[in-house]
Amino acid sequence: MGDEVKYTLSFEGYGEVERVLLNIARGLAEVRLTPQDLSDPVSFQIAISRMYDALMKSVEGGSKYSYIAKVRFRDSLGNEISMAIDLGEEPPPFMNKNVKARITVELYEE
Repeated sequence: MGDEVKYTLSFEGYGEVERVLLNIARGLAEVRLTPQDLSDPVSFQIAISRMYDALMKSVEGGSKYSYIAKVRFRDSLGNEISMAIDLGEEPPPFMNKNVKARITVELYEE
């Protein structure tokens, strides 16, 4: 990233820091719900079964706690973006669980 031309843009947002079971959070993140999953009771039951299976597999894998920051901000078109940041196993140095966030995006050519 030496001499290439780049475009940088920063966004302001907010975050919420929570202590979570990391295995469960990762397991449930793999489960995807679609509009078809909510179209009728049978599809909904199948979706709940997928979520339950993912939860059980995560619990079987052992428990490991980590601090996660759930960060939200609005992009240039006004869409709300949500993402999670793993802050590690030790408590972060914040006084409150609600924090501000600054997200920087750099566009460049390789």
